Amino acid sequence: MKNYFTLITVPALALWAGVALADSTDAACEIYPIGEDHTDVLIPCSFSQRQGYITIVRSDGVTHDLSPVGDAPGNFKDQNGRAVFRQSGLDDQGQIFRFPDESVYVYWNTDMLKPATEDNWNAPFTTGDYDATTRLRCRAAGASGFGSCPAGILRMEDGQASIVVQNQLGQQFTINFMSDYVNATNREVEARLEGDTWILVFANGEVWEVPLAAIQGG
Repeated sequence: MKNYFTLITVPALALWAGVALADSTDAACEIYPIGEDHTDVLIPCSFSQRQGYITIVRSDGVTHDLSPVGDAPGNFKDQNGRAVFRQSGLDDQGQIFRFPDESVYVYWNTDMLKPATEDNWNAPFTTGDYDATTRLRCRAAGASGFGSCPAGILRMEDGQASIVVQNQLGQQFTINFMSDYVNATNREVEARLEGDTWILVFANGEVWEVPLAAIQGG
């Protein structure tokens, strides 16, 4: 049996949206060399914004002081006078800054800095915060094969649950599995039930698989 739901994006009430508006906050920074589409550099950083001026302090000793340029939003210059452009693409998860020699992805979710360990393969999720944790089959946008993504499960009555999943980019999203509907926070996605597994296909090409056992428990 296949059941189909077209998910409607829920208004963004996520934690990270609120953090993004703060004067200063801890963050996680991914550093991409110019022209590269992958990186192994994920480091702690801090992000500050005051009256349009932005400071990014990285744990590798690099500091970016950005001043707004002109009236067009997203145009800056750094402390060395180089042009820097802020771009969208991370939704409420963070911001992207394009420098002449690298790109800096700033994420509000610092949980992505916590490595998985043998003691907690499902990090950053723990049973201290969730009813259960697991790893779900997931496929990144553009990938040919499936990997696994950690998830935290908050179960409710009547076989309902909210599941927070952290994807390969470290972004966290919540899927609510209710008795008569399924919805997602701040994402467009189609969900279909195939046998005992929900297949979630997101607008950006990501695919997640959520077994009914994860939702309903044992």
